[in-house]
Amino acid sequence: MVKLDKQDLPAVTTVAGGGSHPLPQVASIGTADEETAPQRLTRLHEPPRDFDALKSLLQVQGSALPKRLRQVAVFALDRPDEFAFGTAAHLAEVAQVQASTLVRFAQTLGYAGFSDLQTVFRDHLKKSFPDYRDRLTKLSDRNGAAPGPASLFDGFVHAATISLERAQQALDVGKLEQAVATLAKADCLYIMGARRMFPVAAYFAYACGNLGLKAFLIDQVGGLGPEQASHASPVDAILAISFTPYAPASIEAARLAVARGVPLVALTDSAFSPLCPLADVYLEVAEADFGAFRSLAATFALAMTLAVATAEARQAAEP
Repeated sequence: MVKLDKQDLPAVTTVAGGGSHPLPQVASIGTADEETAPQRLTRLHEPPRDFDALKSLLQVQGSALPKRLRQVAVFALDRPDEFAFGTAAHLAEVAQVQASTLVRFAQTLGYAGFSDLQTVFRDHLKKSFPDYRDRLTKLSDRNGAAPGPASLFDGFVHAATISLERAQQALDVGKLEQAVATLAKADCLYIMGARRMFPVAAYFAYACGNLGLKAFLIDQVGGLGPEQASHASPVDAILAISFTPYAPASIEAARLAVARGVPLVALTDSAFSPLCPLADVYLEVAEADFGAFRSLAATFALAMTLAVATAEARQAAEP
């Protein structure tokens, strides 16, 4: 848990290009709840556009914020991934504040609104994942020479092996059985996965077809993911597959479906995934990587397990 009491940290931050600049000051506004003293909030004219600068600002001067805004600050720093992609309504519910409090929090820090503040968190997550050219550079040896095909193969096999071993050791059998039970009693399975997770979702849908399970792949073509997911009803179920950085379209489609009472099984990489609070049950998979290229071996293995186990459970339930 991040503590927002004042610490012995300098009120400066280093920015790209070198040099240190004073962090914008938050006016001393006491400890009154913002609902009772909104006129005392003072906006910052130049809000931090870098996550580290924002974090430093909140750590050093966050104690000057009213109670509810401090509550939002703690939540944002403890769960930056979820804060980056969640809707204001969902985050407010999890943080146990009003949605309007998130807007006031952003505006107090000088941002135009909550979406403007979220951009800082999203940019931070994007920087955590190098592009593919950077990943290729990481594969080079100290002399800058690229590894040969055989070395690449060995590296990827090793990463896949580690992923599978970790998954086997960390498997929560109880959650797996609950996930299978949820999927098995569904009339139709809606499968959703975007970007890197799309191959897993597509293969799961393909397996369901071969196993005689009624399934629909939400492919999000034309940005129509939410509309495709809107056909799911409470007698169906959704399998949502999303790993960091979580695809906003998948999270939003899942949230809308859950709001209509559709059961949700999530396949994700962290208990802090924005899918977890929405899901009836979630399964975690920690994939290893080679040169920043992350394996999908364990994810595919778990997806295939769900497909086959669901078909077997469905068959066993038939008279």
